[in-house]
Amino acid sequence: MTAENPPLITVKTTLPSQPFPANAARAPIRTARLVIRPLTQDDLGALHALRTQSEVMACTALGRVDGSLAETQAKLDPFLPPRDAETYNPGIYLASTGELIGFGGVFGTGSELGWPEVGYMIKSEHWGRGYTTEFLKAFVQDWWSLPRRNTEAKVDALSVGAEEGDGVPEMLCAMVEATNTSSLRVMEKAGFRRFKTWKETSRREGSEGAEVTLVGFVQVRPEEAA
Repeated sequence: MTAENPPLITVKTTLPSQPFPANAARAPIRTARLVIRPLTQDDLGALHALRTQSEVMACTALGRVDGSLAETQAKLDPFLPPRDAETYNPGIYLASTGELIGFGGVFGTGSELGWPEVGYMIKSEHWGRGYTTEFLKAFVQDWWSLPRRNTEAKVDALSVGAEEGDGVPEMLCAMVEATNTSSLRVMEKAGFRRFKTWKETSRREGSEGAEVTLVGFVQVRPEEAA
């Protein structure tokens, strides 16, 4: 269904404890084909190569490539000390070669939908190989293992299907454009469920003001899913 964004409601839930563990304390996550670990300054060149692929950046909010290495540096800085305490966005590396093929994770603990929002970027030459789903499943498992705190949060009412109240299960959310069928499938393969569709105004250069249809996904913290 299509829905306008309703007012956020206040719920009692849990969220990861803040600050996040420092990069130095984050153990690499290893999957069958990937190593998922914190980005470093040494990754600047590879990150710039990713962020200058037009087909990758077309999927972002601004819809354009980085104009300079300095612009990429500004995008890398939030993931490096001391700002790593505020973000949880590791790099995605091929286990076989060590190549940085993307990055993803959670930028802070809030979003338009209220819940922490997960996102990702993968180099276009590695699309269609299942790397994104492999990353997302591993990252989400790690995310749910972080220490928790009890808190109040303002979240999208449709995500919880309830009015303001106590003991609402914690969720991780994602927002995907309705035309991005590959990412829609990735979210479902990684255990997220659709809960709303709505329209927003584009901020992309050259299409400012155009309507964009977004699909909202959530995943419930596993021990609360039942």
